[in-house]
Amino acid sequence: MTISRRDFLLQSALYGGTLFVTLNVPRPHALAAAAASTKPVVLTPDQWKLVEAIAARIIPSDDEPGATEAGVVNFVDKALANEDKALLPVYKAGLAGIDAVAQKRFRSTFVALTPTEQDDVLLALEGGKADGWPKGAKNSIGAADFFGAVRAHTIFGFLCDPSYGGNRDYVGWKVVGYPGRQHHRGGYTKDQMLGKAPIVPVWKS
Repeated sequence: MTISRRDFLLQSALYGGTLFVTLNVPRPHALAAAAASTKPVVLTPDQWKLVEAIAARIIPSDDEPGATEAGVVNFVDKALANEDKALLPVYKAGLAGIDAVAQKRFRSTFVALTPTEQDDVLLALEGGKADGWPKGAKNSIGAADFFGAVRAHTIFGFLCDPSYGGNRDYVGWKVVGYPGRQHHRGGYTKDQMLGKAPIVPVWKS
């Protein structure tokens, strides 16, 4: 059975806890950073492109918008610069590691690979069997753990409140059918709660 993108995203986000409670935990510093700039803060230009390429394979663009259209890389950058800054060393080591695996398998950087080759590298990481992944003092995080961290950030960046730098133009909410945080607009009416009146999504209001 083929799983829809909507079901994939909902199941992935729910795996670690309540979906939109988790996604909308206050991140005041990341919020301020996202409002100030959509350019890299802690990622180098090359790292920015690499994170964007990884995210684009986790949530690809097809008949629906993906991580690229949602600006997931901007969310990741602002998160790593602020509330998730403890993960920055993990990203620095992991991004170098993924290019090492790409070089080992295809003699090229990850960004320069075809989508099929990129998927091959990511599947190897996810399975923890990525030949070429640095070990020992050069990289203290495992391939599977790094992939898990990027995957979680990608999904959060796709579904978070747009003010945090991701979910550009509400594309993530549109894909999963989430109407927005209604309590900021007066809450649901009695008729909406009873299904007698439609809920107007925030992107249509």
